[in-house]
Amino acid sequence: MSNFIFLKEEQIFGKNKLDIFEKYGTKCAITDFAILLGGYVATGFYTNEGSSRKDRTGWWWTQTPEDNNARVVIRDGTRIWFHILKRSGGARPALPYSAISSISSNVVRGKSGVKETIYGEYPQTIVDENFSNELEKSYNNGGLKVTGRVYTTDSASLSDYNKDFQPRTFTEYEYKGQKYIRFIGDSNGDGEVLPDGRTIQSGNVYWVKVEPITWLVDQNNSIALSKKILFSGVQFNKEQNYTGDFLRTNIKKFMDNFFAKEIETNNVYTNDLQEDTESLSGKKIRKKNPYAFNFANVEEEEIIKGALESNVAVFLHGRSSEGKSARVKQFDPDCEILYMRNATPDSLNGKSVYNAETKEMFDIPPTWYKRLVEKCSKEPDKIHILFFDELTNALPSIQGMAFNIILDGEVNGIWKLPQNARIVAAGNDLKDSLAANQMAEPLFNRFAHVYIYTTIDSWLRWASTPKEKYERLTLKKEEPQAKIHPAIYAYVAYKSYSGEDVLRTPYTGDKPNADPRKWEMASKFLYATNQPAMLRALIGNELTTDFIAFVRQQVITVEDVIEGNYTNDDFEMDIAQKFATAVGLSSVDDEHFEVVREFMKKIGAEPKAAFESMWTHGDKERLERLAELQLADSLSQGGIRR
Repeated sequence: MSNFIFLKEEQIFGKNKLDIFEKYGTKCAITDFAILLGGYVATGFYTNEGSSRKDRTGWWWTQTPEDNNARVVIRDGTRIWFHILKRSGGARPALPYSAISSISSNVVRGKSGVKETIYGEYPQTIVDENFSNELEKSYNNGGLKVTGRVYTTDSASLSDYNKDFQPRTFTEYEYKGQKYIRFIGDSNGDGEVLPDGRTIQSGNVYWVKVEPITWLVDQNNSIALSKKILFSGVQFNKEQNYTGDFLRTNIKKFMDNFFAKEIETNNVYTNDLQEDTESLSGKKIRKKNPYAFNFANVEEEEIIKGALESNVAVFLHGRSSEGKSARVKQFDPDCEILYMRNATPDSLNGKSVYNAETKEMFDIPPTWYKRLVEKCSKEPDKIHILFFDELTNALPSIQGMAFNIILDGEVNGIWKLPQNARIVAAGNDLKDSLAANQMAEPLFNRFAHVYIYTTIDSWLRWASTPKEKYERLTLKKEEPQAKIHPAIYAYVAYKSYSGEDVLRTPYTGDKPNADPRKWEMASKFLYATNQPAMLRALIGNELTTDFIAFVRQQVITVEDVIEGNYTNDDFEMDIAQKFATAVGLSSVDDEHFEVVREFMKKIGAEPKAAFESMWTHGDKERLERLAELQLADSLSQGGIRR
């Protein structure tokens, strides 16, 4: 659905006024709020009638009768010339009623006598502070379900008149049957007052409820107009010399490429794996899940299991009463426990003893190591856990010794941990224990981090599970794989090309951040579990949700191109999708490079150039091969004559 129209002034004022405005009233029709997902409210400006929240109004563009130019209409019906580059206005989309009549809810008559119908969903109502705190707590604990839908806005600031549209996406979450999006206040919104009276501050988190869209219906003229201002912050047009061609404006392109697709309610993703199916012609049809990921939400126990299967060390955060040890014993009832609060260098690393007869020093491994080796030898097909309990309560020097075991998988630089041994650590955070010590950044970043918060449901589930059902995990033999999962490669490369560095994010000391090692660990997670939601233990919630939104795009994979699994319809992409495709395909190997390059020619010159640049990565042999192909292209096109 992309049939948005540009209302003319004569349809709002004068003798040719639409029934909507005749019955509803021009003033009342534009007084609703809109919340821009970029982090600030933009519903126009204050009128002369006052400066309270009830007097703040929206405005919309109308087509002038004289020269088809664009002019602004404000609350009292005044029409004024206004700069078309402005990003500070709110929009109430209009479209032919016929475009939604067959799929919208039944038409009913509203209080004002104007007919109304329901079609689509969009974030509309700001959540109050108390419930916002509840949502934020659940978000930090991984308790929100990611629906798979996203909403897009322009990330450019209000004053960046000459800047092109810069898409910024916001993930939709489900909580107790309702859907919400989350945004962080930025400098654009400082001082703006929300409908509930709060003032927006940079860095603060706000939640917006996703709700059905109500449309005012003028059946006589087949017009549907949104009852509320739905989005804001998008330029009417970047070029000042607008000549009446609405189809080419920035705001129309935004509505066609983003808004129209995102309000649809039938595009909700499920958590089930979506596999390729055969069409009637026998051609494979790709579905939205090119990497065959399982997008189900995951709980703490599942992340711990995923880390153990991935051979990634995991750290359990939480207060002493949260049952961290109990969760470890669910996967290894007689795990080898090291109580780090009382650990000494000898108990952790073993010791050297002098043999008076041979006059030589010989090394004795610590007793825990002997026990661990014995357990692993008896059950080589099972995973056995080495559990560093109260690691944060250990002295920094002892933490340093533990780091060597965790990092290198060996004790005192002498004894290697068995292949089926896995490392788990636990401890209290600084705010929960006076005895806790801050972990050094290298040690902190070596772990996947799980924040234990025991809910009633999780406690009851644990309490009802008898110890006899605790089972050790079976050791999975690793198969040869690419160094980095292609989904991670595509995401990091695309973000870099878009000007955003996600390879490294700031270290805070209390929440996971991204760095090259973490992405390598994340790759192991994906290969072992196929569940992207688990990555929050490695790179944090925000980056994980952004990654999930990226990989849920319907993209063409290298395998699709090699197998010819695409149609002409697949070339109908917006510019963001084209560059995402270019990035994803740049992981192609040398053997199939030319096949993929021919495909990229059909995507467009700029995406093809980006694909070639990322594929070569400065490699001398690849650069020479590309130069030969480019020369051959020029000769075939008559660009160079001999």
